Amino acid sequence: MKKRLTFGFLPWVAAAGVCVVGGFVRGEDAVTSVPADGSVLVGGADAAAAAPADAAVIDGAAADACMKTVKVWKMVPEIREVESTEWATEVRERSFTVTKKVPRIEERTRNYTVMVPEQRTKSVDYTVNVNVPETRTATYNVSIPYTEQREDAYTVMVPVKEERTRSWKVNVPYTEQVEQTYTVMVPVKEERTATYKVNVPYTEQRTATYKVNVPYTEQLEQAYSVMVPYTEQLTGYRTVSKRVPVKSTKTVTCRGGSWVTEAKEISANGKYDAAGNPCCPKVVCCRRWVPTCETKEIEVTLWKVECEQVAYTYCVKKSRCEQRTRTVCVQKSRCEERTRNYCVKLSRCEERTRNYCVTKMVPETRTRMICVKKSRCEDRSATYCVTKMVPENRTRTVCVKKCRTETRTREYTVNKCVPETRTKEVSYTVKVPVQKTANYTVCVSDNVSETKTESYVVRVPKKVTKSVCTQVRKCVEEQVPADNGCGGSNGNSGNGAGKRGLLGCKKGC
Repeated sequence: MKKRLTFGFLPWVAAAGVCVVGGFVRGEDAVTSVPADGSVLVGGADAAAAAPADAAVIDGAAADACMKTVKVWKMVPEIREVESTEWATEVRERSFTVTKKVPRIEERTRNYTVMVPEQRTKSVDYTVNVNVPETRTATYNVSIPYTEQREDAYTVMVPVKEERTRSWKVNVPYTEQVEQTYTVMVPVKEERTATYKVNVPYTEQRTATYKVNVPYTEQLEQAYSVMVPYTEQLTGYRTVSKRVPVKSTKTVTCRGGSWVTEAKEISANGKYDAAGNPCCPKVVCCRRWVPTCETKEIEVTLWKVECEQVAYTYCVKKSRCEQRTRTVCVQKSRCEERTRNYCVKLSRCEERTRNYCVTKMVPETRTRMICVKKSRCEDRSATYCVTKMVPENRTRTVCVKKCRTETRTREYTVNKCVPETRTKEVSYTVKVPVQKTANYTVCVSDNVSETKTESYVVRVPKKVTKSVCTQVRKCVEEQVPADNGCGGSNGNSGNGAGKRGLLGCKKGC
């Protein structure tokens, strides 16, 4: 850390050198050699300290003038070379390709298929399922449950209590106070002075010239082709199918039947009465459907398809090419030169001083009482009960459920489906494909490429060296008038210096 020294002790040292080496000199000689304010002189202090005893003579003209040379820090203007970047405007050209679509009329032919309906007849075989009833007999097994008692031996675990004693060791904790020495860092503040440099910003206004592309619109006449659509009416024929009703008769089989009540014996299905005996089977009445089959002739209506040619009118959309003219606006631009003002941010260096505090940590020893946890071993005992399970044999009466199997017979009716093949005439319509040809006009666009050139402006950076006037802080030698002690040439000053020694020399100066 640098400190700024004040040379307040130099007059004492200079006076001592004059008095010791060359004897006691006059008061004006001491004043000329060492200034009273403590500043450093150029050549004066060194000459007074290093001169021999017979050469301690001071320039009479400087003593009469009462002037001294002092070094002072001042802000001096200085011209420096600074590099800066300037932007220049350049006009360049580039080529690009534009693709246009040019329309043209093309005649084409296409083939298409028309589906013409055609009436046909065919014989179809189909199968009909006829239900035939059939009686069958089935045999089945029935399990009848019953209960049987018997004696069963089993083992029971009976609890028996037993008393026991056990011993163990326990660590009993206790607290003991102990004196402990420790070190604490105590903060101490110290004030210091530091010198630093600061860049002070300032703004400078400048003028620059640049070019701008100003757009404008120009109207041009352009020729183009348009496909104008129109509608043409044509006459065509189509086949229309009609359904005509035709009456006839057919034979139909009708199914009927009636319900018949029958007596049927059913089992008890494993049920028991209050005494625990199985229930007897019972007789119930059941209804059964008995089917019948009858043949009848009925009148039916069949639909016959008839074809007929019918004329109809349809419209066809066509187009023709027409040449037209229109006015279009074209965007263009012209280059103009303009001027603008802009600000440049610069900075100058300044030296400043500040005071700051520094904290130091000083160790300090202290004493405190702390609690230390310790433990001692003790023997302890206790009595506890243990329960044991002792096996014991016992007897009980248990009811066991059993089943016996019986075979029984029952009758049931099954409807059997017997397939029967029949034939019928069916009329159907088939679409027959017919190939036809048609001519049509298509507007096709061809891609035509064209190369164009345009101008554009580019900002190009350039480095330029300029002379800038800046303020620089320098140490300059300067002539200043001396103190009032310069004019004291009477004999009293010298006498005082001879009597008092160093103190008299300082006072005479």
